[in-house]
Amino acid sequence: MNKKKVIVGISGGVDSAVSVIRLLDQGYDVEGIFMRNWDSSLNNDIKGNPHILDPVCPQETDYLDAIETARILGIQLHRVDFVQEYWDKVFSYFLREYQNNRTPNPDILCNKEIKFKCFLEKAEEMGADYIAMGHYARVRHFPKIQLLRGVDASKDQSYFLCQLTKNQLSKSLFPIGDMYKSEVRRLAEKYHLNVAKKKDSTGVCFIGERNFKDFLKNYLPANPGNIQTMTGEVVGRHDGTMYYTIGQRHGLGLGGAGEPWFVIGKDVKRNILLVGRGSEQGILFSNRAIIKDINWLGEDFTKRSCAVKFRYRSKDINAQIRKIDSDTIEVSYPGKAKAVTPGQAAVFYDGEILLGGGTIDQVYKDNNLRPY
Repeated sequence: MNKKKVIVGISGGVDSAVSVIRLLDQGYDVEGIFMRNWDSSLNNDIKGNPHILDPVCPQETDYLDAIETARILGIQLHRVDFVQEYWDKVFSYFLREYQNNRTPNPDILCNKEIKFKCFLEKAEEMGADYIAMGHYARVRHFPKIQLLRGVDASKDQSYFLCQLTKNQLSKSLFPIGDMYKSEVRRLAEKYHLNVAKKKDSTGVCFIGERNFKDFLKNYLPANPGNIQTMTGEVVGRHDGTMYYTIGQRHGLGLGGAGEPWFVIGKDVKRNILLVGRGSEQGILFSNRAIIKDINWLGEDFTKRSCAVKFRYRSKDINAQIRKIDSDTIEVSYPGKAKAVTPGQAAVFYDGEILLGGGTIDQVYKDNNLRPY
């Protein structure tokens, strides 16, 4: 009987390396692909003009680590460029959302368009039965397709997979989804992997260790304006409202005595950044939101209760959801939530099962639209 062929996304980190170990132990025929999604030395601005940025992204170092991992584990490693696809499908969307004063999550779109689409198509061309990634999540293929949280709650990455379709999930494996990070590292050490103690990567690769606002300025021109309180007092200047996120505390350039300042909203028409102090935290809370671009994996519904997560690290919030149309859900959460931000993802769960997700479009408190 022929072995099932699995092609693993080898990132040069410990999670994808241990995914290979587990698949080999389960009897699969395993090969790896290292994806190059970003040109870390030569970049084009939004008008297509080339300019050089410091090559901070550790992509090439990761590739060398991936090569060594493949050598140790005895599998073939391929390198594939998705640089143009990433620019067209992910980064351009990222810039457009910031131009519209929304805060996007490029990791979610990267999973949908690159890792589980372009990568999957390439793997199928190579004869793969499945693809595998080192995400802390689980997929159930039978009796129906379901996406589940990773067993390690502190590492669960199902939130970032909320836009995957059932077809994509049916061809995907998450070999370490039932493991804790500590177990992953122990297994890597047992096999004397070069990446056993490698630090986890954080953030988006194309930004790396750069200052986020300075990075965006390379692509989106600054449009300075006033920073004001809700009463209209001018307390400072901003570089452009698009560079700031609801709830942000640092990088505002506001000092002085008293409680720290934070962003509470944006008046885009007047190019004003709205701020408040610690005692005004209540302004950030909402109890209702409209979610668009829904990808639904659960059973069909009209109304139902579930849990919702508005940020990757946020706690589950009890909610009621109502379908408006096939693309839109209204979510109500009487317990309220802080800094629910348009452009970010809202992801719905029933216990450990991910029901679906979408993009936060509008946010309300007591039926009043928030100034986001």
